[in-house]
Amino acid sequence: MISPLANVSKKAQIGENVTIEAFATVYDDVVIGDNTHIHPNAIIYPDTTIGNNCQIFPGALIGIVSQDLKYKGEKAKTIIGNNTIIREYATIHKGTADRMITSVGDNCLIMAYAHIAHDCIVGNNVILANYVGLAGHITIEDFVIIEGYAAIQQFITIGAHSFLAGASKVRKNVPPFIRVAREPLQYIGVNTIGLARRNFDKETINQIEDIYRLIFVRGHNVTNALELVEQEIPNSDIKNQIVGFIKNSKDGIVKGI
Repeated sequence: MISPLANVSKKAQIGENVTIEAFATVYDDVVIGDNTHIHPNAIIYPDTTIGNNCQIFPGALIGIVSQDLKYKGEKAKTIIGNNTIIREYATIHKGTADRMITSVGDNCLIMAYAHIAHDCIVGNNVILANYVGLAGHITIEDFVIIEGYAAIQQFITIGAHSFLAGASKVRKNVPPFIRVAREPLQYIGVNTIGLARRNFDKETINQIEDIYRLIFVRGHNVTNALELVEQEIPNSDIKNQIVGFIKNSKDGIVKGI
């Protein structure tokens, strides 16, 4: 159902069973998937694709031109996956020449007043709580939870299944599977509760704890800690994921205890 009071471009592609309420605006070159609901006063800007079964709440702005002063009008995109909820007044800016895309994956919850800047890549099953701010060029991997008012510096990567406490100031990469808090931001433990809820077995969680004990708790520098991980921890996909993430973090990772 499209309200006669909605402003929907004839150049937009609207799926089946889509609801677009009064005073919402959908611009040219927008694709909206089946069963998606666009609430009043939401605005979907050009070159945006929204998946199936999404909820876009009042005042949300998706695909608007970025605040990057280097943006020269390139036809970048914004992609929102399936089953994603974007709450009131959240803002998602389109990409620039760096990545040419800003994307949010499937099954995400972007709460009210959160901001996702240009060229951010947000994975699947991610929760950004109220007022979380992502600067440009950030990568958020799958199953990350970021509590309210956290601010993430540009070019940061947040590893899968990590948990960031409210009001965190994130200036370094956050490896996967951990919880971080305090100021300056630091490791406070493995995200054992989240991992158990996602059916990680006890043996795997124990191995993750053993790895991060060497990296963050024993007082080693990162280079020596990774050498000890390679020597002492049995090979596994989880080990490779953690070690690979840290080795690829050229600008460093959060501090240990």
